Amino acid sequence: MTDQELFYLLALQKVEGVGDIMAKKMLTHCGNAEAVFKSKSSQIALIDGVGTVLIKNMKDPGIFEKADQELKFIRNNKIDVSFFQNESYPDRLKHCIDSPVLIFSGGNIDLKNKKIISIVGTRQVTSYGTEFCRKLIEDLAPLDPVIVSGFAYGVDIVAHQFAMEYNLQTVGVLAHGLNQVYPRVHKKYMAKMEENGGFITEFWSSSKPDKENFVRRNRIVAGISEATIVIESADKGGSLITANLANDYNRDVFAVPGRVTDKYSQGCNDLIKIQKANVLTSAADLIYVLNWDIEKKPKTIQRQLFIELEPDEQKIYDFLLKNGKELLDIIALECNFPVFRISGILLNMELKGLIRPLPGKMFEAI
Repeated sequence: MTDQELFYLLALQKVEGVGDIMAKKMLTHCGNAEAVFKSKSSQIALIDGVGTVLIKNMKDPGIFEKADQELKFIRNNKIDVSFFQNESYPDRLKHCIDSPVLIFSGGNIDLKNKKIISIVGTRQVTSYGTEFCRKLIEDLAPLDPVIVSGFAYGVDIVAHQFAMEYNLQTVGVLAHGLNQVYPRVHKKYMAKMEENGGFITEFWSSSKPDKENFVRRNRIVAGISEATIVIESADKGGSLITANLANDYNRDVFAVPGRVTDKYSQGCNDLIKIQKANVLTSAADLIYVLNWDIEKKPKTIQRQLFIELEPDEQKIYDFLLKNGKELLDIIALECNFPVFRISGILLNMELKGLIRPLPGKMFEAI
């Protein structure tokens, strides 16, 4: 990204009334950030949600002064910048409607083609939560996942520490600029994290670790990963916000159950009770639900050559070959079979080695 492109993107972020969703609308309408500022007011007014006040705010010279200052900070400190339309931007985060337009990062982060999980929880982590987190990461280590968390007290820093102990890449999502450390006591972990992983943020160097920033930070934690794991939580807390965001983004959520009398298991138990989270008792639960073991295991069932298919079986088999893995209900709907009947057909096809059942009532052709 050129300095000129980044300058106008930064300026757009500083326009009062322009959030990430509005910025994306404006960029889509005009083509790029420079064009947003150089387009006629009548053209900008055509964008849904843009009014006269916002157009007036775009003409404030102060936004360009701030953009210039931040650009100098980024270049002087060799900060990596990812634009939401670029290949370098985290893949899963791209699909979140309110994801940041720009992500700033430092370290050696590689999220391409990686298994990524977010681990969150209370700042008052207990020995139960700490030991569970250690065992979970130890058992997942052979699969080489990236461990994402918020670099805060409690479960966050415990997850980062165990990830480093088992030589896994770990990424801290910050609620402030990359020129700061919060909490300060965690500064001692930064250098090692940056060796294999690092830090990302949407916040400028002028941003402080204000309370509202942590809530905004949580949507990145939830959106960047394949699944969010809540280790421990009271009945209220930031980790529950992250879990709800992950659900909104259609990500898998897992919660570690605990005794009903334990304060810091109440939030997890509630997530499980209202079916917003899968029960997580070991790494095997997560591996099963996310289908991670399927990629590791050799195929043990092979379809016989020239096997004779019944017409109904052929119809379903052709559908799965064309569409890949699919839900049982969708197969029934698209192939025009009642669900009670298709279950028997799918079982016969499985016995013939034609299809493979997957977690969540999904099937795929072999």
